[in-house]
Amino acid sequence: MASQASSSVAAAHKPLGERELIWMMAMLMALQAFGIDAILPALNRLAAALSVEGNDRQFVIGAYLLASGIGALVPGALADRFGRRPILLCSIAAYIALSLASALASTFTELITIRAMQGFFGAAIIALPPAIIRDRVGGDKMARMMSLIFVIFLMVPAIAPTLGELILLVADWRAIFAAMAIQGVVIGAWVYFRLPESLSPENRQKIEVRAIAGNMGTALSLRSVVGYVFGSALVFGALFGFINSSQQLISETFGAGDIFPQIFGICAGSMAIASWSNSRIVERFGARRVSHTALFAFIAVASLQVIFAFRDNESLWLFVPMMAINMALLGFIGSNFGAIAMNPFFAIAGAASSAHGFVRMTMAAVLGAGIGYAFDGTARPLALALLASGIACLLLVLFSEKGKLFGASSPDMAEGQKAAKVFE
Repeated sequence: MASQASSSVAAAHKPLGERELIWMMAMLMALQAFGIDAILPALNRLAAALSVEGNDRQFVIGAYLLASGIGALVPGALADRFGRRPILLCSIAAYIALSLASALASTFTELITIRAMQGFFGAAIIALPPAIIRDRVGGDKMARMMSLIFVIFLMVPAIAPTLGELILLVADWRAIFAAMAIQGVVIGAWVYFRLPESLSPENRQKIEVRAIAGNMGTALSLRSVVGYVFGSALVFGALFGFINSSQQLISETFGAGDIFPQIFGICAGSMAIASWSNSRIVERFGARRVSHTALFAFIAVASLQVIFAFRDNESLWLFVPMMAINMALLGFIGSNFGAIAMNPFFAIAGAASSAHGFVRMTMAAVLGAGIGYAFDGTARPLALALLASGIACLLLVLFSEKGKLFGASSPDMAEGQKAAKVFE
C-alpha cells in the first residue's frame, strides 16, 4: 500500500521526461561519487585525528567500494519483484543515516565499519539506475543515455575534492560526511516526488532463491556479455587504484598536495568530457566500435605510462596528461560496455544490473585496494596495473566477440525484448 501511495504521488505530477530522467539517474549515482571523492582531501587530517598510519587511510575508500559491490547483489532482485521506487528510496534513506553516523564515528575501526554498511545498504543508488534506463530503452540508445548520465555523474568526482577542501576551510573532516547526508536528502526528495515506477507488472519476478540465482546466473553466463562485465571490472579496478592512492601519489610523490583537488578534477573532468563526446557519436558508430577503439588506445597510453614511470624523476606534468587521457578513454569504455552487457535483459533488468554491478564493483574494489596498497612512493604500481588490466580486458572482449572486434551496433530494444523472453 505504501509503495502504491508513493507511486501515485509521483504520477500526479507532470510526466518525467528523458532529460529529467537522465539528470535524476546521474545525481543518484553521484551520491556514491561524492561519498568517495569529497573525503580525499581530508584523508591526512582524518588519519591524524584517528591515529591511522601509512596506507591504512585508504580503507575509508576501499571498504565503501567493496561493500557497495557486495551490496549490489541485493537490490536488483528485490526491485524485480517489488519495483524500483521502494527499493531505491530505502537505499537513499540508509545512505543518509549512515553518512550522519560516519560524522559521529570516534575510532577508525568504527568509521570503517559504518562506511562498509553505508556502501552495502546504499548499493541500490548505483545498481538500479541502469535497470531503470533499461526499462525504457535498449541498444545504442541506452548507450547514449548512459553516456549522458556519466557526463553529469562524472562532474561530481571533478569537483568533489574541491568541495571537500572548501568544507575543510570552515570545519573539520566530519562536516564532509554531514554534507553527504544533506545531498542525500535533496536527491531523495526529488526521487520521491518525481520518479514513477518503471517496472511493468508482467515483468515482476518471484522472490525465490532458485529464480533469483537463475536470473543472475543468466545475466553473467552469456558469452556475448561476460567479456564486457569482467573486462570493465578490470579496467575500473585500475581506476580505483588511482583513486585510492591519488592523495598520496600527488602529495608525496609529486609534492603537489596544495593543488591536489585541481589535479584530481582535471583527471575526472576528462572522463566527463569523453562521456559527452560518446553520447554524440555512439548512435552513429555503435557502442562496440567506439568502445573497442577506446580500449586499444587505453592500452597504448598505459604502455607509455609504464615507460615514463620507470624513468628517474617522472614529473607531475608528464603524469597528469597521461592519466587524464586514460581516464577519458574510460569514459568511452564504461557506459558502452555497460549498455552492451545490459541489452539482452529487458525482462530481468534489475537482477542483471545487480549481478553486473556486483562483479564490477567487487572486482574493481579488490583490485583497486590492492593497487592502492602497493603504493611505494612511485607511479609504477599504478602504471603496471593500467597496462595489465587493459590487455586482460581486450582478451575478455575478444572472447565475447569470438575474435571479431568493431562489429555492428548492438541489437535494438525490440531484439532485446525478444532475447529476454528466453530468460523469464
